Amino acid sequence: MATEHPSPAPCAPASSRPYPMASPGYGKRSAPDQQPRSADDFMLLPPRERSIAGFIDQLPDGAAMDVKGLAKQLPLYGQQAVGSALKALSVAGYLRRVRCLVTGEGGQVRWVFRTFWSRTARDNEWWGTLVGAEREQPAVAQPAVAQPVAVQSVAPVVPQQRTQAPVLSVPEGPSAAYAALARLGRVDARLALSAADCAVLEPLAAGWLARGVDADYLIGALVARLPAQVDSPVGFVRRRLTDKIPPHAPAAPLPPAAGAPAGRAMMECTECGVPGRAEVLPDGLCRACRLPGHGAPEAAVELPAVRDVRTYVAGLRDLLRAP
Repeated sequence: MATEHPSPAPCAPASSRPYPMASPGYGKRSAPDQQPRSADDFMLLPPRERSIAGFIDQLPDGAAMDVKGLAKQLPLYGQQAVGSALKALSVAGYLRRVRCLVTGEGGQVRWVFRTFWSRTARDNEWWGTLVGAEREQPAVAQPAVAQPVAVQSVAPVVPQQRTQAPVLSVPEGPSAAYAALARLGRVDARLALSAADCAVLEPLAAGWLARGVDADYLIGALVARLPAQVDSPVGFVRRRLTDKIPPHAPAAPLPPAAGAPAGRAMMECTECGVPGRAEVLPDGLCRACRLPGHGAPEAAVELPAVRDVRTYVAGLRDLLRAP
């Protein structure tokens, strides 16, 4: 009898258009000390993960690595399949999500989010060492100051005094938390909120921003892995704001001098994005995302029908009447 040989998994189709790149400082980062590419790369993975891993491995550094962007480039797989594959690749030791504190122009400090990729599978200790040693490139140097020019002093001319016009008070715009909630409906129509809904949820969203995350992170956490239908957007968002609130980030250090590197990096859960130390995120996953069955679509709680309650009450009455 002939022996069947398993065929290799189909490779992801190469796109004729250049792959979309992430914002500067974000996106894919190749890990150091990788083995050269070979035909045996990712052969121990299931077909879906093998195909997606081969596609990611060909991407240039700085390419966008969000689930929605990857799914657009992989016609064989939807967002849910891509998200599950990234989780499996994280467990297998091929990638980690990392947020890094960098210093930009003018000494402004901000968090950037990257996906470190290794063609060679690594264990948790190796990834922990990489995250601990991660350092950002020096900040952009400040532009040179023009040389001072001697100017002949001129007697000041005092203009005719005028009555100062009253300063009109300008109403403040919406808060960052309110603006982030208002953007949800534009990112995904299933989470469209009214002005009243945004005002009610604003304190909960502000609690996220107070813990060191930005508006993009907040929106990404709220729209990730949505069920097929959301009956109550305000209730769904309230639940996620309450259940998935990230821990308090350590206080950011004082901005370093211009040209000095900022040395703060933190791993985050590959699936839900919760930040934490490498030792509390084994396989790149938080405790909740490691639980069996995690990631199933969130189903709405159904109340019992009126007839079921009446039947139940009638049964209790029959039991009370029994001798």
